[in-house]
Amino acid sequence: MDDCDIKIDREGVWFYKGAHMFRKEILGVFFEHLTLDENGRYLIELGPERCYLDVEDTAFVVVAVYKTNNCQDNREQLEIVLNDDFSEILNVQSLYVGKENVLYCRVKEGKYPARFSRKSYYQIAEFIEQAENGNGFFIALNGEQFFIDHDQAD
Repeated sequence: MDDCDIKIDREGVWFYKGAHMFRKEILGVFFEHLTLDENGRYLIELGPERCYLDVEDTAFVVVAVYKTNNCQDNREQLEIVLNDDFSEILNVQSLYVGKENVLYCRVKEGKYPARFSRKSYYQIAEFIEQAENGNGFFIALNGEQFFIDHDQAD
């Protein structure tokens, strides 16, 4: 399996030979075996077989953002839901603005970049503030300001 005719569009929708892949159980297996090679290309490794994907932007897309409180210490946090149907606590220090002013973060313990969908961008925008001096934007959580980087390379 080298090139396997699987494409992921910029919204995180998977296609096989142009047909929309929608079966959650199949996508779940693919996400579970997804990795990046030494050149940053996405591939699925199933046993000895490797299948390279055509990824328009990122394999992971943030589809929802919620402000929650950590149940252990009641500290504020932002929880994100990804297109693989898993949620995780957003590492706000990983936020950055990329090409075309699109917001990204790092997910899966920092291993992968994730693009914010339009919907999730508007959700997180509720928590973004502009610095008083006009130089930059940040998210305030628990009395701290986490500034959003610009043009960070993956």
